[in-house]
Amino acid sequence: MSAGDDRGSSASSAALAGRRAGRELWRAVGLMVCSAAMFASMAVMIRLASSELHAFEIAFFRNLFGLAFALPLLAHHGLGILKTDKQHLYIGRCLIGIVSMLCGFYAIVHLPLAKAVTISYSTPLFVTILAVLFLGEVVRARRWTAVALGFIGVLVIMRPGAEAFDGNTLVALTAAVLSAIVAISIKVLSRTEKPDAIVLWTTMLWVPMSLVPALFVWTGPSGWTWLWVAGAGFFGTAGHMFWTRALKRGDASLLTPISFMQVPFVALLAWWLFDETVTAWTAAGAAIIFAANAYIAHREARNASRAITDAEISPETQKR
Repeated sequence: MSAGDDRGSSASSAALAGRRAGRELWRAVGLMVCSAAMFASMAVMIRLASSELHAFEIAFFRNLFGLAFALPLLAHHGLGILKTDKQHLYIGRCLIGIVSMLCGFYAIVHLPLAKAVTISYSTPLFVTILAVLFLGEVVRARRWTAVALGFIGVLVIMRPGAEAFDGNTLVALTAAVLSAIVAISIKVLSRTEKPDAIVLWTTMLWVPMSLVPALFVWTGPSGWTWLWVAGAGFFGTAGHMFWTRALKRGDASLLTPISFMQVPFVALLAWWLFDETVTAWTAAGAAIIFAANAYIAHREARNASRAITDAEISPETQKR
């Protein structure tokens, strides 16, 4: 085989690898979109259940039913999937995660639904910073710009200054910061742990962790409320499964902004079910967020392909 043939074969292999990398990235984006839809549905279930139950009790039942819906994973994989030497990381991640969950559920119950979810999207700013500091992820200038644009879209929906922050708003912001730490911890775990193992360990630890605060406000569900808490468990577990699989395939700092799509999902559901008006500010902010997410996905797919198919592209060029 001639040198020219070798170069042609190498170029063809590189091009194929580039296309595969691009497809893998788009799969990660698709998984995160599905995760956003599941978590939006969970928020609706929480709001419906809140007519009878305290937010902390809803969190417990979400985890209890979530574990029930996750058990088929254990039956499929067997007990071997729980074998790990990362118990300390799971426990630490779950302790932070349960506090984030309690704060988030409390905010969903006590703030307008779209506002509570929107505030949670200050999370990507913290995720991006933490991913650079602790994961060594390379965040290019254009992605920083797109993340900033997405955050501007969130601010358009929030309209800070239009009304004063209260204690419930601070609770929602606390949930957002803790959620960023959880996202980074999952990315660290996903380097060695299977996505289903992360889901199983998390749900098993969350049940007893969430029971303790629930006992202090216990009343017990009845009637339709059982369906709402079961739905919260199902959608929460499904969202978690999509989320861990997405983070396994792509950078946390890339994928977390994609989850912004939960905002328009929740806004539409809140309008349909609870007569919460979707204002022009919400629509404008959602449009900005969609544009930012689309640009992020496009740039990362293109850069993933170029990084493999063109060996002469310098690292400095690839970071733009």
